[in-house]
Amino acid sequence: MWQQLLKEIQDGNIKSLARSISLVENETAGYEELMQSLPHTHPAKIIGITGPPGAGKSTLTDALIGTLIKEEKKIGVLCVDPSSPFNFGSLLGDRIRMSEWYNNPNVFIRSLATRGSLGGLHPKIFEITDIMIAAGFDYIIIETVGVGQSEVEIAGLADVTVVVLVPEGGDVIQTMKAGLMEIADIFVVNKSDRPDADIFVNNLKMMLAPAFKNTAEIPIVKTVASEKKGVEELFTVIIKKLQEVNNSDKKYILLAEKAFYIIQKRRMKDVNKQDLLEKIKSNNVTNIYSLLQHF
Repeated sequence: MWQQLLKEIQDGNIKSLARSISLVENETAGYEELMQSLPHTHPAKIIGITGPPGAGKSTLTDALIGTLIKEEKKIGVLCVDPSSPFNFGSLLGDRIRMSEWYNNPNVFIRSLATRGSLGGLHPKIFEITDIMIAAGFDYIIIETVGVGQSEVEIAGLADVTVVVLVPEGGDVIQTMKAGLMEIADIFVVNKSDRPDADIFVNNLKMMLAPAFKNTAEIPIVKTVASEKKGVEELFTVIIKKLQEVNNSDKKYILLAEKAFYIIQKRRMKDVNKQDLLEKIKSNNVTNIYSLLQHF
């Protein structure tokens, strides 16, 4: 079964790709056999797009898809939305901005919910990305929720991480500064047609200046994604950064992240949230630490 499914994925069967992602999401029995059969080498480049809510990440992703299509590339897109704490479904689901690409044979878009993950990513994002890689995409774009400093997880997955900000985001930078400087390969100041955009860019440069002592300068690109302005320049900068990537460091970070999540998941496999809910209700638990003594 799994070998046939893998062959269909590699042959470009979109239905098989979508089905495989669902099987992994739902941890269908035996899905690990599929993961073990995946090829270990790939030409795909992974672009992470992150930043605070409202920065225009989806619009920028849509514009970037258009630029890649002009380059005759095959693109896979994973859009991670925040999820409901009650049913773990996506709260935003705002993929309407990318609707023009759904019937394009060279574009595959999949929305994922975080399902309670605190790092802005789906708990099975590494496995799902590996399946996407097997499908032979030239580029895989991963758009994350935008949750702040805990979003450093994307740095272990993406070859290049793009952090999207807006001119009004001065306070956001202050609260996210440490995490941003760790993960950003490129900064994008979106909606740069707004007042004080140039002042914001200059302030961002000054804020990042201390980080330049031991590392290469982080590029800052101004865009107006809704009008496709600055997007081709951004793509040029992304390509340049991809050529500079230290593959060995990224590989080790990625493998460590994968191992951590897999081990974490296996250790937690006997802990069920529904069971916890029933125990809390049946025992009228008010002090959660008394319940934790049983684990």
